[in-house]
Amino acid sequence: MTEKTSQSIELLPEAMPVKQLFILLHGVGSKPSDLVPLANYLKEVFPGAAFLLPEGPHPFDGGGNGRQWFSINSVTDENRVARVNEVMPDLHALVKQAQDRFSVLQSDTALIGFSQGAIMALEFGIAHDGGVGRVLAFSGRFARLPDKAPELTTLHLLHGQSDPVIPVAYAEAAIARLKELGGDATLDIAPSVGHEINAALADHAIRRLQTHIPLRSWKKAMDGA
Repeated sequence: MTEKTSQSIELLPEAMPVKQLFILLHGVGSKPSDLVPLANYLKEVFPGAAFLLPEGPHPFDGGGNGRQWFSINSVTDENRVARVNEVMPDLHALVKQAQDRFSVLQSDTALIGFSQGAIMALEFGIAHDGGVGRVLAFSGRFARLPDKAPELTTLHLLHGQSDPVIPVAYAEAAIARLKELGGDATLDIAPSVGHEINAALADHAIRRLQTHIPLRSWKKAMDGA
């Protein structure tokens, strides 16, 4: 079942209740429909899940019918953080409303982003630890490397080795910082892949969702032992 509200898209399971919730955030100047192929790919593996593809809150600075989460006009490492923080409450409300609507736990929610959407997803994982169980960031980066790592949210970074827009060095720096902080995070790099979500990265994402045991679960087991 597919439903549309404005440019936003919902892919809902045939049977209720919803078992998992996936929220996919598009890149700058893009549209929710650009992430439908990824949503459909994931839906084959998680048929009981609901997939929400919201549109960014602002028209794209570059024109056309694309959207953006925050403006990229004159964006710098210094002002990017403030721009992300400005829109974060709306994203948090969107996630919470979707969880309430489908009666899905935070731990059964995955926030997925591509490019600018990945920036929003990663920063959400830091700002709202435990607000979702997983963050999957395709071709993204932190607005600023974090000073703390989430304890209740697992971060999965997925990146193309040849990304010319957000170089893979940003993902490598992010995973190094998160590991230094004791965070639960993974990094998968696809050789010869640019700024895109290709089949190899999508497969990495599915493998992480299916097989990665969150660090908090390991710690709980060790404490019990």
